[in-house]
Amino acid sequence: MENSTQESHLKSEHSVTYDSTYPIYAMAFSSSAPNNHHRLALGSFIEEYNNRVDVAEKPPATSWPRPATTSDYGEVRESSIDAVSILNNSKTSEFCAPLTSFDWNEVEPRRIGTSSIDTTCTIWDIERGAVETQLIAHDKEVYDIAWGEAGVFASVSADGSVRIFDLRDKEHSTIIYESPQPDTPLLRLAWNKQDLRYMATILMDCNKVVILDIRSPTIPVAELERHRASVNAIAWAPQSSRHICSAGDDSQALIWELPTVAGPNGIDPMSMYSAGSEINQLQWSATLPDWIGIACSNKVQLLRV
Repeated sequence: MENSTQESHLKSEHSVTYDSTYPIYAMAFSSSAPNNHHRLALGSFIEEYNNRVDVAEKPPATSWPRPATTSDYGEVRESSIDAVSILNNSKTSEFCAPLTSFDWNEVEPRRIGTSSIDTTCTIWDIERGAVETQLIAHDKEVYDIAWGEAGVFASVSADGSVRIFDLRDKEHSTIIYESPQPDTPLLRLAWNKQDLRYMATILMDCNKVVILDIRSPTIPVAELERHRASVNAIAWAPQSSRHICSAGDDSQALIWELPTVAGPNGIDPMSMYSAGSEINQLQWSATLPDWIGIACSNKVQLLRV
């Protein structure tokens, strides 16, 4: 990444597009990239009970191949994916409350955390295929979850709060931020893995990205306000504690470099990319950190930054 505070435009020739057959809701890069191959898991947004996950792989200098498909947690083979586990915490039926997000614990890979509209966060042990613990995390729907340390995670909710949980003390949580307008939902949360003191969140129908320092609860250390419409997704740079990308309904993906002290007129993005339509999802590759993936309707674009 160029280390410049001058705003620049990411060029379309530095992007690669993948066309899906359905609108895209979720996206995640693989945690490994052998031979610099891009591998992405793409979750569908279909108004049916059975949605799907496609895994698409792009070797360097080639076009996207045909994806394999599954609807559960599975094992990727050369041309298909075999389901190896279905995690269901419902005790009374085959259905459970809809999940809104999940995050894989990078320190302890056997753990994943899920959030749900039933106000809970659930920690799963995927090696046993069982629930490790379930917490009533908020007063309303929980929209996102993010791991920090091995036993510490945070969540955001329709109740407008960011809360941090430590699995060593499951009875308590710490509220580090609340929406300035009561009950304004917080939609997404991103924890800075290079510097766990910082995290970012976004409010519903708001063009701002709120940067938080967990050492100074309640007051943001910065608010990034250059989007012209609602922000939908945020992702910290995997190799830098000072860079973050945001994307939204204005069809813009903006990369920001956070200074030590914000100027009187706020912070301007260091670079930007204009997509063809509203951007609803964003991921920054940890294994190939010069690449960002954005999802627009039924398209995924890989951007070289």
